[in-house]
Amino acid sequence: MLQGLCSGFVNAERGLLNCGTMQHPRSPSTGKPARHAPPAKADQVIEELRPGQSIELLQELHILTREGKLNQDTRRKLKQVYHLYQFIAPLLEEVSAKGRPFTLADHGAGKSYLGFILYDLFFNVAHPGEKTGGHIYGIETRAELVEKSRTLAQKLGFARMTFLNLLVAEATVSDQLPAQVDIVTALHACDTATDDAIAFGLHKQARHMVLVPCCQAEVAGVLRKNKALSLSKTPLAELWRHPLHTREFGSQITNVLRCLQLEAHGYDVTVTELVGWEHSMKNELIIASRPSAPNAAKTRQAQARLQEVLAELNLGELTARFASPA
Repeated sequence: MLQGLCSGFVNAERGLLNCGTMQHPRSPSTGKPARHAPPAKADQVIEELRPGQSIELLQELHILTREGKLNQDTRRKLKQVYHLYQFIAPLLEEVSAKGRPFTLADHGAGKSYLGFILYDLFFNVAHPGEKTGGHIYGIETRAELVEKSRTLAQKLGFARMTFLNLLVAEATVSDQLPAQVDIVTALHACDTATDDAIAFGLHKQARHMVLVPCCQAEVAGVLRKNKALSLSKTPLAELWRHPLHTREFGSQITNVLRCLQLEAHGYDVTVTELVGWEHSMKNELIIASRPSAPNAAKTRQAQARLQEVLAELNLGELTARFASPA
């Protein structure tokens, strides 16, 4: 999923502070003095850094150099990290509002850039020294990345992080995760990995899902296979008659089906841009939130529309993936 959050974060326009104002609070995880931003020299002001932010983490993630400096590329990356955090932070605050510890599962975590940044900005920057509870789970299939993340979390004193070497299907039934998870993230999860994360979120009754799909190919493959039949049935098949259009339309309709699927399970869905087009073409951010009392009429309508779209586009063989019973 994330190779440094892949190529896609975005411009952040708020919360950019002068690191010369930073203090050195104790880590809320370990109680030991945390290694945070040192006083900047007059010619080394890094306005993007926030009070309490872990310099050591940013260096380990190669956002800062070993000398604590930013270049043009890493400055842009840091701003993109902040912008992504702006989408997720309100969800963390909401699920923590009543003093109940939140749980967040990050699927396809890779090197766990997202989990580490969320942990640092939420616990060390937004709530330093507070008894705010929560736990972040990074789920990744590559054992070597899981081990590296465990080592880094221990080194930084990020005690409320757990890294699991599991497939999504395994994570769904694993006793290493709680029965219910508040927030599910899947950023740049390729092809059907996003669908697996959605299935996990539905099973875990997630209150929120934050998804950035990537490289959708499955639906395009079915469109391609059934193209001749579709062309004989409906003029709409002209939308994907040419191979390039098949790929692009397949990617587009995949996310449409995902949004309908989430709405069919009672979620309110928002679709927006994650990054400017100049940064990445994989630009779509889907945020799904399930209200305490979903709108039954809206849910039934989404279920019906989902079935209609699958039938109209000759995608009936994908019913089990997108239209499982709510």
